[in-house]
Amino acid sequence: QLQASGGGLVQAGGSLRLSCSASGRTDSNLNMGWFRQAPGKEREFVAAVSWGGTGTNYADSVKGRFTVSRMFAKTTMYLQMNSLKSEDTAVYYCAAGWGSLSTIVEAKGVYWGQGTQVTVSS
Repeated sequence: QLQASGGGLVQAGGSLRLSCSASGRTDSNLNMGWFRQAPGKEREFVAAVSWGGTGTNYADSVKGRFTVSRMFAKTTMYLQMNSLKSEDTAVYYCAAGWGSLSTIVEAKGVYWGQGTQVTVSS
């Protein structure tokens, strides 16, 4: 199970930090990531972090503004979102899966958590 939290309403330029906790089967090599879905749009990849916490991957649209993190072998992942823009408004979902980090990026065989709403007002 994946539990996401931390969403809310923020003004453009502001910051938010999302959290996602995994429970159940959380053995080694469980990579985790974030996706988002804006109204009327497809779900898109945002960021991913490896089991060890040292490997990361970001969508171009969030590079330099968002930071994904987790402690080594820990089951809680964070997404620090800075310099938020109105186009970041979406429901944010956490995902987890085994194998390479690309399985998260490509959402192949991942488990999904419930979403948390992020609204950025301009």
